[in-house]
Amino acid sequence: MRIGELARTTGTTPRALRHYEQAGLISSERAANGYRVYDGRAAVRVRNIRSLLAAGLTLDDVRTFLPCLDGDVTAVPPSDKGLRVASRRLAVLDERIAAQTAIRDRLDRALRRASGAVEEAPSSG
Repeated sequence: MRIGELARTTGTTPRALRHYEQAGLISSERAANGYRVYDGRAAVRVRNIRSLLAAGLTLDDVRTFLPCLDGDVTAVPPSDKGLRVASRRLAVLDERIAAQTAIRDRLDRALRRASGAVEEAPSSG
């Protein structure tokens, strides 16, 4: 299948597919006209890549899972390296969540103070 078809099939863009290929996560052959042509397994691989990226992993992290990207990633017993990558990524996500929660709480307090100040202000009527 050509790049446009693979993009439509997997819900991604040709640009993202070229990026995955440049990162060594997927591969293609070149047709006589120079177009990229992907085999039938590419769709499963791209969906797994997108799933791992959506879970917060980076492309470098995803590279750790190359041996199992062509099948059911969740059915393969995790490797020690895969567990380390997942643990590091979870720690990063936890830090981001904590930082976002702190920002949210500050914004909430500021809005409550501002709302209280507006409600308490005497009317000039």
